[in-house]
Amino acid sequence: MIPRIETKRLLLREWRPEDFEDYAAMCADKDVMHFLGGVQERGDAWRSMAGSIGHWHMRGYGMWVVTDKKDSGFLGRIGLVNPEGWPSLEVGWGLVRTAQGQGYATEAAAAAMRYGFLTQPVDKLISSIDPDNVASQAVAKRLGETKGERTHLRIRGEEFPVDIWSVTRDEWQRRDAAGI
Repeated sequence: MIPRIETKRLLLREWRPEDFEDYAAMCADKDVMHFLGGVQERGDAWRSMAGSIGHWHMRGYGMWVVTDKKDSGFLGRIGLVNPEGWPSLEVGWGLVRTAQGQGYATEAAAAAMRYGFLTQPVDKLISSIDPDNVASQAVAKRLGETKGERTHLRIRGEEFPVDIWSVTRDEWQRRDAAGI
């Protein structure tokens, strides 16, 4: 049910039981999780992973595991989410520390955005980004998103401020047609 997407360097694929150790390590890294709702204990990481799998079954889209095509190494998770209480359909990303700063987030998120606009009847896609997360703001800009209103998201009982970045279908289509 979860489609695979290949980019130049990456494979976006389904979740597997053997992904858990890498995902739990990612979720335990305070530097990685600083802007992603905070560090998660193993049990929370398990529930998060299971939620990512369930999102595909409940919504027909979700987060993919991102791997390097060269060595199949786990790089993180990127995809589409819209859990209960979310402001809109979101393209989101989170990568292990060693995969950051190499263009992987932009490459995979662009593929997820394309999938979202080609398969979902939405007028726009958003990204909820912490106001201090300069790296993710740069990814959003490269994806053609623009900064909008500030809101708060509630995650595991805690509120987090986020800026809503978005791109409309028309904006995306113009950029896609121009090869941007």
